[in-house]
Amino acid sequence: MATTYVRMYSDEDGESHFETLEVEFREVDYAPPADPMFVSDLEDATRAGFVMAVPGPLGDWHPTPVRQYMIPVSGEFEVTVTDGSKRRIGPGRPLLLEDKTGRGHYTEVVSEEPAVVAVIHLPD
Repeated sequence: MATTYVRMYSDEDGESHFETLEVEFREVDYAPPADPMFVSDLEDATRAGFVMAVPGPLGDWHPTPVRQYMIPVSGEFEVTVTDGSKRRIGPGRPLLLEDKTGRGHYTEVVSEEPAVVAVIHLPD
């Protein structure tokens, strides 16, 4: 079993790009006595919380302040990277932000309602 998510990163020249990554699952006893579940490799995290943004642009181009997963709970946003690619990200579609250098990305909430996103900060 597998699923995918989007990674946003900066190359050695500071240009940002998207990449689709695959998550592999294996069956393990994750929460006994519950039946075995399919679990991916687990990563260390440093902080977690929620961010909410109202419809419209989120300011100017900016790099991510920390390496982080963003998992939309509600609303939809569009992200543009410096190579010109755009992705719409909606509820349940994780995005891994690693574009800590260069111009970063441009984000706009495109849904009529605010976008609520769970954020998980990762160690560098």
